[in-house]
Amino acid sequence: MIDRFSWVAAYPQIVLLVMTCVIALADLFDHSKRRATAYVLTILTLLLTAGLSAIYAVEDRTIYGFGGAVVSDTLANWLTCFACIATLVVLIYGRSYVQARGMVRGGGEWYSLNLLALLGTLVLCTGNNLLVLYLGLELLTLSSYALVALRRDDATAVEAAMKYFVLGSLASGFLLYGLSMVYGATGTLDVGSVYEAIATGQIQHKVLVFGLVFVVAGVAFKFGAAPFHMWLPDVYQGAPTAVTLVIGAAPKLAAFALAMRLLAQGLLPLAVDWQPMLAVLVVVSLLVGNLAAIAQTNLKRMLAYSTIAQMGFVLIGLLAGTVQSNTLNAANAYGSAMFYIVSYVLTTLVSFGVIVLLSREGFESEEISDLAGLNQRSPWYAAVMLICMMSLAGIPLFVGFPAKFSVLQALLSTGESVYVGLAVFAVLMSVVGAFYYIRVIKVMYFDAPPASAAPIAAPADMRVVLSINGLLILVLGIFPGGLLKLCTHAVIRMLTT
Repeated sequence: MIDRFSWVAAYPQIVLLVMTCVIALADLFDHSKRRATAYVLTILTLLLTAGLSAIYAVEDRTIYGFGGAVVSDTLANWLTCFACIATLVVLIYGRSYVQARGMVRGGGEWYSLNLLALLGTLVLCTGNNLLVLYLGLELLTLSSYALVALRRDDATAVEAAMKYFVLGSLASGFLLYGLSMVYGATGTLDVGSVYEAIATGQIQHKVLVFGLVFVVAGVAFKFGAAPFHMWLPDVYQGAPTAVTLVIGAAPKLAAFALAMRLLAQGLLPLAVDWQPMLAVLVVVSLLVGNLAAIAQTNLKRMLAYSTIAQMGFVLIGLLAGTVQSNTLNAANAYGSAMFYIVSYVLTTLVSFGVIVLLSREGFESEEISDLAGLNQRSPWYAAVMLICMMSLAGIPLFVGFPAKFSVLQALLSTGESVYVGLAVFAVLMSVVGAFYYIRVIKVMYFDAPPASAAPIAAPADMRVVLSINGLLILVLGIFPGGLLKLCTHAVIRMLTT
């Protein structure tokens, strides 16, 4: 349905924005240390927004609003739903952590900033205009900068925030410059109109390709793909673990949405130009991510380099969508990439959730050695972390295996010899990456626990959600068809409307 002045397309964002303001005001009258009012209202807001987005997604409608600047299609609604659920899980996992470190005593900034970052993600998911996409990206990143520096008495966190801010601003400038070149060449900000203008072939190709280089660089930074990864290890390690959990979850869905809107929609006729760039990003990300992770002893830093390698597989899906201007493989490839990014977010929630679980006041469980003897201390949480590591390594029966298999299958189905070689390289890098995941398992099951190890205590809601989260990785690994079909259908609807 096309109604270019309909507010219905932006109802989830409107609900989220209104409730964010309500929560910020309500928090002014709550002087307790636990900030229970803000927490409860935030959880209810996320449930409401996720439910509204899920209803829109099930209805399978495409609605345009605000003069076509916003689009509510199946892809946007499912990504919105997943982002809300991921943020919900993050807040449940991180509640005790932020309270123990005084990150909510000065006010409810923790909840307000998380909701504003989520709002930026939602704007990115539904953006159908170059300016709207950039505004959503800035809202997300500015909120993320503040979240990293939220623990103001921690010099490491403040340093990480400064690095993130400087490098993030540089990447935003790259992206904005690239988008300005696209606008200058096509004369329009509308994503659909950009596609039509390029498809006519009546525009200056050199100007577009020049802008495309900066667009790809900006998108790669948001993914954390090498060589635009410099911020990722420092921010993951330096930020409070609860904030690292925030950065590793919903923003990855936002980066995927940005790539889909810009590359797979607006700039699809230029695929022959941006695909070689993605191929270079894939090779460098897999190489740097896996080799650098081997040398890490800090668990958060290791997972940061792991993320770089994982994003390489997402880019493989984006790379395989078009072959010599033939888009027949697009739905399969882009659907596989969406399946991979959702699977990764599900898994990374568990990995950092366990780190938050093992942390306590005055102690950050950040080193791999801090997991020593976890099986003796808590067999269940060790099993959950085992499931997570096996999934990240791409071992069968866990969701990471069908995720990797689907993107590699999409790459091989192109029949291009270069892509076949790239698939072989990706498999070899996965074998290399399995080493550092198995090392974590070895430490949990075969190393003796430290004498200073404290009993593992966690709120009931965190224990339940973490257990469900871990079991979902196993269930979706055995039965991946439903989620994969959902992702593929969402991509088809995006490409055909």
